[in-house]
This record gives sequence, C-alpha cells and structure tokens, in this order.
Amino acid sequence: MFVRYKKAFFIIIAVAILVAIAVAVFNQLETQSKRLQNLPEATPITTPSAKTKTELPAITTIATKLEIPWSITFLPDKSIIVTERLGRIRFIDQNGVLDSKPLLELGDSYHSGEGGLLGVTVHPDFEKNNLVYFYYTYKEKGKILNRVVKYTFKRKSFSDRKIIIENIPGNLFHNGGRIKFGPDGFLYITTGDAQNESFAQDKSSLAGKILRLKDDGSIPKDNPFSNAVYSYGHRNPQGLAWDDKNRLWETEHGRSGLKSGLDELNLIEKGKNYGWPIIQGSEQTLGMETPIVNSGSNITWAPSGSAFYKGSIFFAGLRGITLYEAIIKNKAAILKEHFKGKFGRLRDVVVSPDGFLYVLTSNRDGRGSPVAADDQIFRINPDKINITE
Repeated sequence: MFVRYKKAFFIIIAVAILVAIAVAVFNQLETQSKRLQNLPEATPITTPSAKTKTELPAITTIATKLEIPWSITFLPDKSIIVTERLGRIRFIDQNGVLDSKPLLELGDSYHSGEGGLLGVTVHPDFEKNNLVYFYYTYKEKGKILNRVVKYTFKRKSFSDRKIIIENIPGNLFHNGGRIKFGPDGFLYITTGDAQNESFAQDKSSLAGKILRLKDDGSIPKDNPFSNAVYSYGHRNPQGLAWDDKNRLWETEHGRSGLKSGLDELNLIEKGKNYGWPIIQGSEQTLGMETPIVNSGSNITWAPSGSAFYKGSIFFAGLRGITLYEAIIKNKAAILKEHFKGKFGRLRDVVVSPDGFLYVLTSNRDGRGSPVAADDQIFRINPDKINITE
C-alpha cells in the first residue's frame, strides 16, 4: 500500500513539473507571438501625398532582419540612414525599401559589449554640404575609446572622412553614443562614464557628459568650461530631444545590477551638474540637478533614443520593452506607456519629416528574445497611438 502511494506521489510531482515547464514554454511563445499580432509584413511606405495621415494604419513594418540597429536619421528627400552596432551603415530609400547590402562598413569600429557603431545625424544644411556624422567605438593601444567622424554623402557613397572629436573614454559598457544637431546649429553628443564613476564629475574628462561642438569639431565660445563639455554628472545618457521651446531633454540609464532602476528624464541646462554618482533618483543636494522624472528603484526603463512630438517626449525603453511618453508640463512631466512588450526591446525613436514616429528594436543585442523578423523598424502613426493598444 505504502509503495503504491509513494509511486503515485512521484507521478503527481513529475506531472506537475512537466505542466510547469509546458506553461513556461507556452508563456514565452505567447509573449513572442503577441509582438507580431496585428503587425503587417514589411511593405513600401505609403506617403501622406497618397493618403491622408488619418487614413494610414497605426503601425507599419518598414524593415526587418536588421542586426542590432542603433540609430536612425532622415535625409531631406525622406530616405533613411540606419546604423548597425556591428559597424554597418544601412540605407532605406524614399519608398521604404531597405538596400540588401550596407552602404559602408567601418573597419575600425570596435563592436564589443555595448560599443560599436552607435549614433548618426545629418547636418542641418545637408542639402548644401551633404554632411553626415557618426559616433562609434574604436580600440587604440589596448584602450577602448569613442569618436565622432563626418563624411560627405553623395549618390549613396561616403567620402572625405574627417574626425570631429576622439579619445572619448569608452568601455564594454556605458559609451553613451547619441548625436544630434540642436536648434542653435551646434552638435550635441552624449557620452557615458565608461564604467568609471569619477569621470562624470570631472569637468576636464569627456566621459559622463553631454558635449557641444561646432560642426567642424571646434569649441563654441559660450561653452561653460572652455572645452567640449556642455553638462556633466551623467552616467550613460542615450537620448536627446528639443521641445517646442528649444529646451533640451535627455534620457539616462540609472544604476544597474541587483539594484537597477532610477533611470532619468532630465531637462538639460548649460553648465549644470546632473549628480551622478553623488545623487540618484529624487535625491537633492546643493549645486546638482534632480531629474524631472525617474523610474523609481523597483522599475528599470533602460531609456535610449528620444524625440519630441506635440508636447511630449517619446523615448525608447530597452529593459522596459515599452515606448514611453512623457507629457511635458512646464518643468514637470506625466509619464504614459505604449505598446508594452509588443515590439520587445526598443533602442531609438525619431519623428519623420511627415510626422510619424519611427522606432528601432534591439532584440538581437544578446539581451532580448528575438523573433525571426528581428531586428525591425516600425512606423507608428502618433495620431492613432492611443486607440490601437
């Protein structure tokens, strides 16, 4: 009798384990399948000249099967340049067709950890000078570093490479990497602390900063410290966006590891100290700036690229697997979440010339759960963003 009960007990335990495994596998498959529900296959872009914006779908798949895309920018003719962290520069034409081969591969780009080919931006006067700028990680004499270069881009070909700034401290993690031109015509560059917290508070170091340069790499006369530094005390900033008042907003990764969280949305002012590593989250101290919004100590956004659209800062969430929207109210913000888990990890978001949000996934960076189509670019109709979720 005892043997029979013992055998039955073990059978029940075995069945329970098998059921638990089956549920876990089902949940993982369900999570991946949800990301593709109601998303069309990659199709050519339908422009507002053919249909009004209100008639266009909420979500359109623009490109698939990219490898760790990091940044996206539009040319004046509405074609697109995309960087892949492995060192490749990709091109999407005005009709939304991705070239099968890269336009260029940066041979000296060093892809390891979070480093590699990162930010890209187009000069405000591109139609006159054809200049495109890139931020990437490289290795020299055993050191991991970052630099910004510019190229002339004509007829889908890059030439006349020039270094704008280099010897920015780098590491396997915390390389920053976002670059954008501001309303003042200067180039803004985010740099991480290169896993050395002391760099962030050192105004003579290029790490843990937002840098500001002229388009040729020279220092603007009104920079606060007579060098490239515009603001300091940053840990790993990856998002830049200017609002309709020309104010600069920045997204920044907070602490990581077992105590991850306290990611930030900051309103950036020239010469200000944003606290890392001395203050975090809602902490305050004299001479340091507290974020407008932070994720709290129990939530991690891992925020990356950001864009301003109709009163809101939209920013990509990597670990948060969400498109976040911070509705700006003077010097405050109300946070909303969109498409949580639908696309997976998100790396960049930009506003297209015709007023759509373009979002890059980052599911093949070793930290995501990629599906066959990853990585992808989606076009989101922001006028329909709240009625499709």
